Amino acid sequence: LPAAHGPNRGLRSRDPRQSFLIQTVFAPAILAVSLRKLRSCTTRRATVFIDGEAGTTGLQVRERLEKHPEIEIMSLDSDKRKDEGARREALQTADAAVLCLPDDAAVAAVALAEGSDTVIVDASTAHRVAEGWQYGFPEMSSEQAAAIAKSKRIANPGCYPTGFIGLVRPLVDAGLLPTTAGVVVHAISGYSGGGKGLIKTYEEEDHEPWGAYGFALKHKHLAEMARWTGLNEEPIFCPAVGDFKQGMVVSVPLRFSQLRDGTKAAEVHEALQAHYTGSQFVSVKPLNSVEDLERGAFLRPDAVNNTNKLELFCFSNEDKGTLWLAARLDNLGKGASGACVQNLNLALGFPEATGL
Repeated sequence: LPAAHGPNRGLRSRDPRQSFLIQTVFAPAILAVSLRKLRSCTTRRATVFIDGEAGTTGLQVRERLEKHPEIEIMSLDSDKRKDEGARREALQTADAAVLCLPDDAAVAAVALAEGSDTVIVDASTAHRVAEGWQYGFPEMSSEQAAAIAKSKRIANPGCYPTGFIGLVRPLVDAGLLPTTAGVVVHAISGYSGGGKGLIKTYEEEDHEPWGAYGFALKHKHLAEMARWTGLNEEPIFCPAVGDFKQGMVVSVPLRFSQLRDGTKAAEVHEALQAHYTGSQFVSVKPLNSVEDLERGAFLRPDAVNNTNKLELFCFSNEDKGTLWLAARLDNLGKGASGACVQNLNLALGFPEATGL
């Protein structure tokens, strides 16, 4: 075709080989350079305010965001962190805010942000079953990540519920575990999950080597455990703290008699695998595999510390008709700050694993 009518009508080349070279090599390269220059001129890093950045979770969130290539932390001077006016301005003007606060303070912080376009990720328990909030467990269902990406109000999950829901929700969705099932969950966490007070006890004072707690049977995580698995009743939850700082194992024992008639261990394992196919952070270990057990026998809680990983295990004894499902995660990672960053990435339009 004549140059005036071809795809390179603005180029004056008489040699077809020259025209081909310009069309296939130089033009794309010039376009790529131009786009990079345009992007650098028109984009900026997203600003994120951490309300409560001096707490255990806040410090972890800050540490992760400091390494995030697309985010700039908006921080208040120490003498302004409890100043309502300063906090309101930060909450109103940041692209996103992470609330690392007690429940009542988190509710008050949300009120300060009203009327703004700020994305709120709340790490407290205040909004985990509240209307108008998305539950911040992207892998919970095939639709959840997209729902989080569209939301301005995201409730970060609890650490224990992340493991419990990660194990149970796929079985309910697959029709293997009836919603009427009565479920028990045992879990042990590193002492960092108790915040600065418990950290001080374990690192500076005489303390027990291991301690079960929650004997009033009304742990604050129970509501989200039932709501987001689809179970009709809250599980019986038996939490404990061990003499290690960080890491967690959540265990759900089941009998085959609790499952759909005729269900085999392989079907339970396959349901977990199918649910998390393609997940960047959740992995399902082989059925009855001991490769990840210390000395072939012990599931240690700290193997995925400082990551956003959630590892799921399925052990069975067909002869006795029993199953032991277990989840391993970092209580400060996928159970807290890592999940915060993952949710921020989705809500702000960044690749889900950025900074993780």
